[in-house]
Amino acid sequence: MRPSTPEDAPAILALMREAGLQPHVEPAHLDWKYWRARSDWPGSRSFVLTDEKDILAHGAVVPGTIRWGGTQARVIHMIDWAARRDAVGAGVILMKHIGRMADFLLGIGGSDHTLKIMPLMGYRACGSVTGYVRPLSALGILRRPTGPHWKLAPRVARSLLWSLSAPGRDLGGWQTRRLGGDEVMRIADVFPAGQPDLAVFGRTPELMRHVLACPIVPVELLALEKAGRAGGYFALSYAPGQARLMDLWMSSQDPADWGALVHAAVGQAKLKGGIAELTAWSSDPRLSQVLEACGFHERLTLPIYLRSSGTVPVPGQTPRVQMIDNDAFYLYFGRNELWA
Repeated sequence: MRPSTPEDAPAILALMREAGLQPHVEPAHLDWKYWRARSDWPGSRSFVLTDEKDILAHGAVVPGTIRWGGTQARVIHMIDWAARRDAVGAGVILMKHIGRMADFLLGIGGSDHTLKIMPLMGYRACGSVTGYVRPLSALGILRRPTGPHWKLAPRVARSLLWSLSAPGRDLGGWQTRRLGGDEVMRIADVFPAGQPDLAVFGRTPELMRHVLACPIVPVELLALEKAGRAGGYFALSYAPGQARLMDLWMSSQDPADWGALVHAAVGQAKLKGGIAELTAWSSDPRLSQVLEACGFHERLTLPIYLRSSGTVPVPGQTPRVQMIDNDAFYLYFGRNELWA
């Protein structure tokens, strides 16, 4: 068991392809995911199990923290997890090894096979996250057709109906400011904070700088300000034809302020050419209500799992997860994967 290095890249890619995965192959993409320095995780974020000759299993980590009440714990989401078919148990051995590096392993969704075996590996179901979509351009579906052709006309009609019925933009006096990597400290005071009834994943300026440097998809970070002071922020990533509201937070508890934040994200996504829809995640009923009030529609549900190392008890509430907490904000498979 050892951390991987860039020299392992060809063998890691071959292993992932053998396991039926579609890996990123660009050296810059792999470097950003696995080896580029991060202050919250020294060294490689990719690990391999070998027989001293060949790689038998691989797994990479998305590190983070989770906070609720007065508790803070370290959490890891595993990505690019694969093992050789003839190396029975290698993937589980590697997973358990990585799991000892944090208080929790996080799992969100997965294949049918993965969902069946996760409870056997010690993962505990702790709620679900709902995927929402708001169409921005019904004609965008025509430019990027997916699925059976006979479904295309009904999808366009539905998207057009959803677009026409969506409420207008109301920012309530708030203004947006786009932030570069050297400006993320402007929102440091409004990052998510742990609450008695809500477990949240931590955010840091270093994390935001890392995601802004993503070479796989474009990423934007914007502050919501009033009188020159930030009250919240949102981050957008752009896959082919689709914008993703990958993270958002408002320091206010007023639903109107949260609505202004979501409306600002919709307006920003509309500025990007060729975008058919904006998607978002919510595992928090209050955020779900805001999204629905802003014209978003429920499209999918993913289970959330936590595997404890035994050092910290599992939180009693569903964690508030966003696409930034795993690889969902940049993952796509070279085709248009529209939700509407």
